[in-house]
Amino acid sequence: MCEANAYMLMDGKEELLLEFVDILEPLNDGGFRLQNIFGDQKVVKADIHRMELVTHKIFFREYGVQIPKEVETAEG
Repeated sequence: MCEANAYMLMDGKEELLLEFVDILEPLNDGGFRLQNIFGDQKVVKADIHRMELVTHKIFFREYGVQIPKEVETAEG
């Protein structure tokens, strides 16, 4: 299976947004539409921070928020 889990990075922690994401689609007004293999959908108004393809993870961050380097290395 090639689905990924989507997370929002908030206060140095990973907050799960949606599991088994199959479709990640950019929206014209910014953000992304996520859809999983069960048809559940979520709209995320955020930037993609990082994608880890081997571990099947997509990380988002709020618009314009810079994630400190120590948080990045602690996660991955």
